Amino acid sequence: MPGENLTRIEAQERRAIVDTREYRVELDLTRGDEVFSSRTVVTFAATEGSSTFIDLIARTVHAVTLNGRPLDPAEVFADSRIALEGLGSENELVVEADCEYTNTGEGLHRFVDPVDGEVYLYSQFEVPDSRRVYTVFEQPDLKAAFTFSVTAPAAWKVVSNSPTPDPVAVSDDVARWDFPPTPRISSYITALVAGPYESTFSELTSADGRVIPLGVFARKSLWKHLDADYVFEKTRQGFAYFEEKFGFPYPFAKYDQLFVPEFNAGAMENAGAVTFTETYVFRSKVTDAVKERRVVTILHELAHMWFGDLVTMKWWNDLWLNESFAEWASTIATAEATEWEAAWTTFNAMEKTWAYRQDQLPSTHPVVAEINDLEDVQVNFDGITYAKGGSVLKQLAAWVGIEQFFAGVAAYFQKHQWSNTEVGDLLTELETTSGRDLGDWAKKWLETAGVNTLTPLIEEGADGTISRFAIVQTAPSDYPTIRPHRLGIGFYSLNDAGALERVHRIELDVDGDRTEVAELRGIRRPDLVLLNDDDLAYAKIRLDERSLATAIAHLKDISDPLARSLVWGAAWDQTRDAEASATDYLDLVLRNIGSETESTTVRTTLAQLQLAANAYVTPATRDEARQRVADGLWELAQSAEAGSDSQLQFVTAFASAASTPAHAETVRSLRDGDTVLEGLEVDTDLSWQLLISLAAAGVATAADIEAARAADNTAKGGEFAATALASLPSREAKQKAWDSLIDSADAPNTIVRATAAGFTHPATVDALADFVEPYFAMLLPIWESRSYQIAQYLIVGLYPAALANKALRDATRQWLTQNADAAPALRRLVGENLAGVERALSVQERDAQ
Repeated sequence: MPGENLTRIEAQERRAIVDTREYRVELDLTRGDEVFSSRTVVTFAATEGSSTFIDLIARTVHAVTLNGRPLDPAEVFADSRIALEGLGSENELVVEADCEYTNTGEGLHRFVDPVDGEVYLYSQFEVPDSRRVYTVFEQPDLKAAFTFSVTAPAAWKVVSNSPTPDPVAVSDDVARWDFPPTPRISSYITALVAGPYESTFSELTSADGRVIPLGVFARKSLWKHLDADYVFEKTRQGFAYFEEKFGFPYPFAKYDQLFVPEFNAGAMENAGAVTFTETYVFRSKVTDAVKERRVVTILHELAHMWFGDLVTMKWWNDLWLNESFAEWASTIATAEATEWEAAWTTFNAMEKTWAYRQDQLPSTHPVVAEINDLEDVQVNFDGITYAKGGSVLKQLAAWVGIEQFFAGVAAYFQKHQWSNTEVGDLLTELETTSGRDLGDWAKKWLETAGVNTLTPLIEEGADGTISRFAIVQTAPSDYPTIRPHRLGIGFYSLNDAGALERVHRIELDVDGDRTEVAELRGIRRPDLVLLNDDDLAYAKIRLDERSLATAIAHLKDISDPLARSLVWGAAWDQTRDAEASATDYLDLVLRNIGSETESTTVRTTLAQLQLAANAYVTPATRDEARQRVADGLWELAQSAEAGSDSQLQFVTAFASAASTPAHAETVRSLRDGDTVLEGLEVDTDLSWQLLISLAAAGVATAADIEAARAADNTAKGGEFAATALASLPSREAKQKAWDSLIDSADAPNTIVRATAAGFTHPATVDALADFVEPYFAMLLPIWESRSYQIAQYLIVGLYPAALANKALRDATRQWLTQNADAAPALRRLVGENLAGVERALSVQERDAQ
C-alpha cells in the first residue's frame, strides 16, 4: 500500500506539527487465532488548525474519535493511515480496531508449538511495525510514554517494557495485565511478549543503587536446553562494564531477555524486554563461534539500552549510529569483561569480512546513508550500517584515544537522555573530550562510500635493513576518497621454534596517497610485514611479495590469532579482487585451516572456501576442485582432535561440500553410525545436516525426510525438513519447493528462509537453470504482495547465484534495464545479486590464467 512507505519529508512535516504526550494501548488477545482487538488513546499537542495523519495497519477500523468528535472510518482510514484534520493545540485521539497476527516476524507474530500445541506471541516493531498492533505516529523522533493493558489467557505470562504487574481476573480463564507507563521512548522499541513461557528470575544492583530485576524466558518445550544462569552471568558482566564506561546508570526499571520462536534477526533491543532468536538456545552441540556470538549479541542488545533506547536517532539515516555503536561496544565489552578475550579477532573475521564485501557492492553507501523513506531503511540493515560503522567507530576510538572516547560518550548520554539526536551531537562531545577537530575526519569517513587499499612500499639495503618504507593508499575509481587512518605496522619473523612472532610494532597516522615512515629505516627487514596490525583501521591490506610468500608457507605458524585473521582476510581479498587464483586459495585453506584455533576464523574461512570452490574456480576445473575440497575437509575431520570445535566444523563443512557418490556414502555411513569419529556425537542437529547432504546428493528420499521430521516434531525439525525437501535435486522436487513459496503465502518466515536455502543448494546447481526465467517473472508480484521481510527472503534466497555464469548475469542485467522504474529497494536487492555474479565471473577469468 502506498501509505505504508512513510517518507522522510512526511516525517519532518509531521514532527513540525505534532508533539506526542502519551499512548494508552488496550489489547485483547482472546479473540481467536487471526485477529486481536486494539484500542489506542493518543494524547498529543499540535499546531492549532493543522492537519496530519497517524499510522495503523488493521483488518478493520471500528471507530475513530478525535477530541470527542466521531470520524467515519470509511472516510478517514485508507492506505494504512488515518487522516486527522482540524487539530487543536491539545488533542486526544481514540481508535478501536481489529489487527491481525502475522507469521512473518513483523508486528505481533503468532506461533503454535508443534510439540504441545501451545500458542506463543511476540512483537517485532523495528522499523515500522508497531502500527500493526496499535495506532501510532510511526517515526522515532515522536517519543512518548506508553501504557499497555493486555487481556490474555490467565495461564499465560505477559511481558512488556515496564515491570509486569499482577494480573487482574476478568473471568475464570482470562486475566488483564495493566502495565505502568514507560519513560519517553520511541514506538519501535515498545514490546509485547505473551504465552505460556517458562521463566526464571534474578536481580542486580545498578550503579545508582537501584535493584534491577532480571528475567529469562523461553518456550516450555525448549526450556530444558536454556542455560539461564550463563545468560544472567554475561548480563551482569555487561551491566558492570557499561555502567562504568558510559558513566550513566541503566536507564530502565527491569531487564528481561526472551528467546522467542521464528525470529528473523539475532535479537531486538526493545527497552527492558529484549527478544532473541531461539538459535541461541542450544539443543545440540554448537561451535564456539556460535557460543561467542550469543555473548556478543547479549551485550549488543544491552548496549542499545543506552545507545538507541535512552538516546535515539531523529531519523533512520542515523540508524548506523545505533547499530554501529552496539557492534563496537559489545565487542570491546566481550573482550574486556568476559572470558571471550579474542573478540576482536572474531570481529575481524566476521564483521570486517561482511563490511568489506558490502562496501564493494554497487549499492554501497556512506555510513551516514541517505534514507528517503522506510523502504530505504529496510534494505539498510546491512554490512555498512553494522560492520563498517562498527569498524569506523573502532578507528575513531583509536583516533581520539579510548579514554577520551568513553568520556565523550558519557557526556553525550548525560546531555541527550530521553531525546533524539543526530551524529553531530556525538561528534561535538568527542571533539570536546579529545581536543581534535573531527570535521574533516567525519566528512571522509561518514559521508563517503568505499574501502581503501593499503600497500607497503619497501626498499632494502645491501645489509638487509630497510632503506625506505612507505604506505601507498589507493581508492576505487567510483569512490576515490583518500582517508586518514590510525594504524599499526607489525614486523613478524620466524623464531628458532618455527613460530612467526611479532618482533617490532609502531603505530602512526596515515594520510594521503603515500605516507613515508622514516622511523622504520635501518631496521632489519622481517619475514612478514603486516599493515594494520591489531586491526585498528578499516582498509583492505596487501602483502609485499616476500611477506606473501612467508604467509603462504607459514600462515599456521603465526602465533597471534588476530594477526592470522588479518592474513586470512588479505588472502581472501586478493582472491575476490581477482588478483590471486581461486585455486591457490583452496590450497592455502586446506593446508592451514587444520591448525587454526579461533572458531569464528574457521567458520568464516570454511564458508569462503566453499564459495571459492562452487563459484570462483574456473568452470573447466570446478568439479575437480569441489571434489578436492570435500576430500580435504573429510581428511581434516578425521585428523582433528576428538570432540573438538574444529572436528564439528570440518564434518559439517564436508557434508555441505559433498559432491560425489563416494562422499554421499561417507555421509550416510557417518549418519547411520557405521563410521565413527572419536568424540563426535551425531546428535539431532548434526543428523539433520547430514540428511540434507544426502538429500542434495539424491540418496535420501522425501520419505526419509518425513520420517526424520516425525521423529523430531519440533519447530527446528520443521525447518531442517523444509531445507532437506527443497534440496532434493529432481525437477519435481524443486518445482514443489518453488510453488510452496511463490504460489502460496502461507509458510511462516523461518520455513520460507529454510526452503530457499535448500532450493539453491550448490550440489543441485544443475536443476536451477530452469528457474532463471520464473525467478525474474516473480520479482514484481512478490515485492508488491508480500511483507518486506518475506519478499527479501525470496528475492535474495531464490536467486540462483550458484550458476555463476554469463547467462544469469545477462538475464539479471536485462531485468534491471527493463524495470528501471521498479522500487529502488527492490532494484538494490537485484543489483546486489548481479554484483555477486559479476565478481564470480571476474575471479573465474583470473583463475583460468
